Amino acid sequence: MKMKLSAMILALALLLCAPALAEDYHISEDNMTNFSNLLTGMMLAYEQPSEGDDAFFDMALEAIGSVSDTDLELATAILDHWRSVYLNPNYPLYLYQGEESAETLAVTNIPDSPTHAFVVLGYELKDGEMTDELIGRCNAAAAAARAYPTTILVCSGGATGDNNPEMHTEAGMMRDYLRDVCGIDEARIYTDERAMTTLENAVNTFAILREQGVQTLTVVTSAYHQRWGQVLYNAMAALQRLGSGYSAELVGNYSFPIEAPEQFRQDDRFALRQLSSMLGLPREEKPKR
Repeated sequence: MKMKLSAMILALALLLCAPALAEDYHISEDNMTNFSNLLTGMMLAYEQPSEGDDAFFDMALEAIGSVSDTDLELATAILDHWRSVYLNPNYPLYLYQGEESAETLAVTNIPDSPTHAFVVLGYELKDGEMTDELIGRCNAAAAAARAYPTTILVCSGGATGDNNPEMHTEAGMMRDYLRDVCGIDEARIYTDERAMTTLENAVNTFAILREQGVQTLTVVTSAYHQRWGQVLYNAMAALQRLGSGYSAELVGNYSFPIEAPEQFRQDDRFALRQLSSMLGLPREEKPKR
């Protein structure tokens, strides 16, 4: 979910106080700096790739593993996914192109099952109403829902926007649009109407996924937001798996194609900043590559 730059500073300040599920796994205090180093190396490998990246990652994982085998499992899950979506130039993004049913997803591993969820991430409201971008995300979600008619949808997003006196929520308006305009059965739609950031999207919707017995999920959002969102959902899945034994595997992506606003073109940095908060890493850390 995206917010205006004017609201971003406040939102980032609140990230360290973001809600967490009771069974979240917590990394060792002795590994805080090691994880910070790893995340910085991940960013540099994407923005300034070098021949030494693999050697750095090996050393970073070795340092984490010397403290905790379970921390190493978490770090490996995070790094492997980063390599897949950010460092792999051939990573496929599946794009909604206005089709009634998302037939392009047939080549993926998305199951048509009530234990699969399309998680639809919100976008800031304008004057209490949905923007064209948020409508595009909903249309993509509807196409996916028609292609996989036994799955559920989870819409996430709180009351956003500077001029929203009635406190309309992104998720509430998405649900209404999917039901009233797209014809999706409301019984299939679940909502999180509290999330104000992509990090909170992941935290809050995972609680819903667990309640509904979801085993696999697909993130539905804008194309420029897809990898950012996936990084957080993948990490939350790993944290839940290590903490409580529950997890929902990320198996697909589906995106509304739109150019990134200028302030969000370095999506990797937003992803890593929010991932750092999810992991509870101190903001004052200055990791080295």
